[in-house]
Amino acid sequence: MASSAIVASLATSLSVASTSSSSSLLVFTKLRSATVPGFSSRLCFAFSRRGTTRLMAHATLGLTKPNQIDFPKISFAAKEINVVEWKGDILAVGVTEKDMAKDENSKFQNSILKMLDAQLGGLLSEASSEEDFTGKPGQSTVLRLPGLGSKRVGLIGLGQSASSPADFRGLGESVAAAAKAAKASNVAVALASSEGLSKQSKLTSASAIASGTVLGIYEDSRYKSESKKPVLKSVDIIGFGTGPEIEEKLKYAEDVSSGVILGRELVNSPANVLTPAVLAEEASKIASTYSDVFSATILDAEKCKELKMGSYLGVAAASANPPHFIHLCYKPPGGPAKVKLGLVGKGLTFDSGGYNIKTGPGCSIELMKFDMGGSGAVLGAAKAIGQIKPPGVEVHFIVAACENMISGTGMRPGDILTASNGKTIEVNNTDAEGRLTLADALVYTCNLGVDKIIDLATLTGACVVALGPSIAGVFTPSDDLAKEVFAATEASGEKIWRLPLEESYWESMKSGVADMVNTGGRQGGSITAALFLKQFVSDKVQWMHIDMAGPVWSDKKHGATGFGISTLVEWVLKNSS
Repeated sequence: MASSAIVASLATSLSVASTSSSSSLLVFTKLRSATVPGFSSRLCFAFSRRGTTRLMAHATLGLTKPNQIDFPKISFAAKEINVVEWKGDILAVGVTEKDMAKDENSKFQNSILKMLDAQLGGLLSEASSEEDFTGKPGQSTVLRLPGLGSKRVGLIGLGQSASSPADFRGLGESVAAAAKAAKASNVAVALASSEGLSKQSKLTSASAIASGTVLGIYEDSRYKSESKKPVLKSVDIIGFGTGPEIEEKLKYAEDVSSGVILGRELVNSPANVLTPAVLAEEASKIASTYSDVFSATILDAEKCKELKMGSYLGVAAASANPPHFIHLCYKPPGGPAKVKLGLVGKGLTFDSGGYNIKTGPGCSIELMKFDMGGSGAVLGAAKAIGQIKPPGVEVHFIVAACENMISGTGMRPGDILTASNGKTIEVNNTDAEGRLTLADALVYTCNLGVDKIIDLATLTGACVVALGPSIAGVFTPSDDLAKEVFAATEASGEKIWRLPLEESYWESMKSGVADMVNTGGRQGGSITAALFLKQFVSDKVQWMHIDMAGPVWSDKKHGATGFGISTLVEWVLKNSS
C-alpha cells in the first residue's frame, strides 16, 4: 500500500473512532428509532430533488460528490385527435413491417400512413423508400417535412408485430432518442395500426410507452463535469383512449419510472460515495418523504451483534466503513393488511472479494459497485410503492448493507461463522460473501412474520454464464409464487427464467467441521448458492431467490439498468386487495 493510502486510511479510522461515542445519525421513523454511531460532525448531507444523497466533498475519497441535476418533469396526456392536426416538434408513428407495405405505385396501403403521405405530397413514402425503411425493430427515421402541424415526422419500426409491454417500452425509448437528437420539447406518439389492441392492451401499452420515454430521456450525468439537460417537456399519446383509466396508468408509469431512476442512480454511484451509511441515508429519506405509509429502522453493528448476525458481520468486519442493516416498513393507508411481504436486497456497496480477491481478466472488480444491485431494486421499488400506496398489503424492505474488503480484522478462508438462526458456516471462499449477508437478512425477515419473500442479488457469475446478460435466474420451491412473479414480469417486460433447486447438489455444500460451506464446486454454482439461501428461510414462508447478476448492468450503455424494480412493484400490486 502506498504511504498516502496508509495515511488516508489511518485518518479515516481516527475520525470514526473519535466520534463514535458522541455522534449519531437520526433515522426518520414513524414508530421507532435506532441510533447509528460512527458519524463525524464533519460529514454533511444534502439531498437533490430526486432524493439521491450528496456527500460533501471533504467526506469522500477523491473529493467526489454528485452534481445536483434537476431534470424537467415530462407531462403526459392521452388524446383522441387526427394525427394530421397535431401541432408540435415531432409526430412519432410506430409502424410494423406490415404497415409499411406499398401498392404498385409505391404508395402506402395503411390508412394512417396514406393520410400523412397525402398531406405531405408523397414525400413520406418517397423518403422511406430512399432510406430503405421497412419497419424492422430498431429502425427509425425522422424527417423534417413541410405540410403538417408537426415540424418533424418520425417512423419507428416495431418489427412484424407489437403486442407486449417490452415492445411498447422500446417504442418509448426510440421516441426519447428522437427527441434528444432533435432537441424537441413536445412530442406526440401514435400507432399506424391499433385495431388489434383491446381496451386493456391500449392502457398497458400507453403506460409502457410513457415508461420507455421517461427512462430513455434520462441520463445519469451526476458525476460528469458538464451535463446536458433534456428539453422534452410534454408527450401526447394519441389513439389509445382518454379518461381516468388511462390517466391513472400514465401516472403509474411515472411513479414506477421514478423508482427505476433511483435504483439506477444508486447502482451507478461509486463506492467512495455510496457507502453503507449513505445507502442507509437513502432508505431513511424514502421513509421521511412518504412518512404517512413508511417507517424506517437502521441497525448498527452493535445491534446486529445482539441479534447474533454473525454471518453478516463476518463479511463486514474488514471494512473501515461500518455496516448498516436497513429495514423499511410500508403499511397501507386506510385499513389493515391482508398479506405481509418481504423484499430482501443484497447490499454490498463494494466487493473486493476479500482474501479470495478478484483478480484476472473478467473478474470485473472495477464494476463491483453494482454488487448492491439487489438493494437498489428493493429501495427503488420502495420509492414507487410510497407514491402508489397500494391498499391491503404490508411490505418490509430489507438490506444488510456493508463492504467486503481486506484487512487484519477481516474474515479468512477457513473461518467459521454462526448465523442468527444458529447454523454454522465454514467460509471456503471469501468472495462468496453476498449469500452470507443474505442469510441473516432472510432470518430477520422471516421473524417479522411475513407470508412471502423475494430476495434479489447479484449473486453468481454462474447464472450469467447460464442465461447471459439479459435474463435473471429465479429459484423457488413454490409453484404458486412462481406463477405470481411470472405474471408480474408479463406486465413489466423484464426477463426471468426458472432454474431448479436440485437438492442432490447440496452434497457439495457439506462441511466436515460446520453445518455447511459457503460455496460448492464450479458446476451448478447458481443452484448451490440458492440452496444455501434456502437454509435460512422458514418452511412456513413462500420464498423466491432472483439472481440478477446479468441484467443489473448494461455494458452497451455503460450503466445500471434498474432491473427488478418494475417487476417487484407489479408483484406487490398483484398481492394488494
